[in-house]
Amino acid sequence: MSILKLYLLLFLVLLSSASESIAEELEEEFTEALLLRPLPDRKVLAHFHFQSSAPPTQTYGRHHHLFPKSIYQLVHKFQIREMELSFTQGRWNYERWGGYDPISSSNAKPPGVELWADFDVPQHQVDDSWKNLTHALSGLFCASINFLEHSTAYSAPQWSFRSFSGKLRYGTLPREAVCTENLTPWLKLLPCRDKAGISSLMDRPSIYRGYYHSQRLHLKSDEFATSESRTGIVLEQSLTVVLQPNTLGSGGTFSGKISQPSWSLSSLFGRKVSGKCSLSNSGNVYVQFEQNLVSQFNELKKHSETSKNEILIRDGFQSNPLFELSLPPKRVIKEADNLQKEGSILYEFSVKDYDESEPFDLGLRWKSPVVWSCQQAPLRASRFLLGSGNERGAIAISLKSTRSNNLLKSGCNEKERWLKVGIFQVVPWYVKVYYHTLEVFVDGELQSTMDNVEQIRVSPSEDKVSPGVMEMVLRLPCSVKTAALTIEFDKGFLHIDEYPPDANQGFDIPSAVVSFIDFLANISFDDDSLKKVPILSKLQEKIPVLSYTEVLLVPLTTPDFSMPYNVITITCTVFALYFGSLLNALRRRAGEEERLLKEQAGRGAGPLTLMLSKLSAKLRRKTWEPPQSSSSFSRSSSINYKLIVKVILVAGVAAVWQFYFQ
Repeated sequence: MSILKLYLLLFLVLLSSASESIAEELEEEFTEALLLRPLPDRKVLAHFHFQSSAPPTQTYGRHHHLFPKSIYQLVHKFQIREMELSFTQGRWNYERWGGYDPISSSNAKPPGVELWADFDVPQHQVDDSWKNLTHALSGLFCASINFLEHSTAYSAPQWSFRSFSGKLRYGTLPREAVCTENLTPWLKLLPCRDKAGISSLMDRPSIYRGYYHSQRLHLKSDEFATSESRTGIVLEQSLTVVLQPNTLGSGGTFSGKISQPSWSLSSLFGRKVSGKCSLSNSGNVYVQFEQNLVSQFNELKKHSETSKNEILIRDGFQSNPLFELSLPPKRVIKEADNLQKEGSILYEFSVKDYDESEPFDLGLRWKSPVVWSCQQAPLRASRFLLGSGNERGAIAISLKSTRSNNLLKSGCNEKERWLKVGIFQVVPWYVKVYYHTLEVFVDGELQSTMDNVEQIRVSPSEDKVSPGVMEMVLRLPCSVKTAALTIEFDKGFLHIDEYPPDANQGFDIPSAVVSFIDFLANISFDDDSLKKVPILSKLQEKIPVLSYTEVLLVPLTTPDFSMPYNVITITCTVFALYFGSLLNALRRRAGEEERLLKEQAGRGAGPLTLMLSKLSAKLRRKTWEPPQSSSSFSRSSSINYKLIVKVILVAGVAAVWQFYFQ
């Protein structure tokens, strides 16, 4: 009996330890981080990154402590495999802020709203799932995302955008305004919202007065996968802001050069960090100096007596001759060797040891002027319209080399020496594109389309049903300096009910997506343990280099919207005169008015009236005549005659008007 009790006790201990280990493995996680990076044009990039993860439902259950319930319901209701939603105000400056790094490739979004989703449902249910998803997101984020439900507002890319499953839908709203009504629901998805942790820096006036603001929500789920090694749902929230530091008392002039402005968290956001969120596993702040800036540091090092390590590492970066950090970093993370001589450097700071009595307020003060440029994509893309008038036109996409020869060599095919450029463009149905007019120019010379277009897929637009979609892969020489792509179109006509209230402003053509297939943006580190940190793991992911072009504004032929107003106004005026005069004539009693006039004339005038009339006649040297009752009667009869003529005239005009329009 004692042996059975011993075995039973041992079994219970093993069962409890196994359950504890499973609970630890399937525990929900939430992390927060902030990355700060100085920009060459005296601005600062602030990138907030939050990640929430939930284990698979079959092993963990449906009850969550940290993961937002609304997102979990969206995933299971519409069976979403992957989704991304972004709200953007402003346009990313690829020339000054960079275009060949993970942040610009994944967080530089087109103006307005961009939504794409990949579903794990049968093919015939994809469109219905998309429409229901847009309505749910519209209510969740207080936006007009439900306008994307119509088939004319979204497209189905096959191979040029993200997924190759054929179940992806893509839509944009370029004119959607972004305000605090969209940011507040976004913050409610965080466990601590904006009350504690790094998210407490999100002061609304500070964020919305920036030059660029983009809040992004990326969702990835394998809940419906058949494999056993499932990770559950991963929700990534990021907010990218470009701010102008307050230049009062910062910076200076050295040898005629203006240095970068000094800044701190309190000067950028007007707030300080009082520790991390209590529900977060980690809360770190990173300051990144990109590789071109590090190269400039090393150039200045040659003119200094200190060594390279002393400039970058000595005394916690507080005594070097280039810049000064107000707090010592927790550790220094260097980029692994790449094609460049120097890599970027990240300084990590932890906020968990700070509280309200001693808040975290990181600051950077420049000591010497430094001039550098950000890494750019191999080609800078821009788009514009050609032609004039309201009948025809053309869309042109221009590609100019950024003179990054080392990048061109690394991304070109070593055997064929070609540079591959992918283009994904969606055109509304009322812009009727003639795809057979496609022309390709390389270095100003017209080239054969068959020689430079490696792959193309065209889906012509259908009136009031679907937009036009063009997916293309261009093959350009590695030594290309300029390239251009033109395509002609005709402008269609809309029904009067289809025009927006501001039709004279023009109609938007969404941004085109230009991708460089052979170029991958990432930052690699030698330490494998950094992959466990979500923001650093995201920087190490190899993602294609993407660029978004400008939003085009196309003027269409618009009717004179004042004509209906004029017709309604004149019709109402005529009917008012007709019915008013008719009712007035029908309401009056002619016999009663004649009797009253006769009685008034029979009474005669009073003595005072006669005296005044005699005095007036004497002053005018005329003979005085007594008043006669017949004059008043004749006056009233003339008045009645004019009134009857007026009523007859108005009635005739109204009858002619009605007969003419019938």
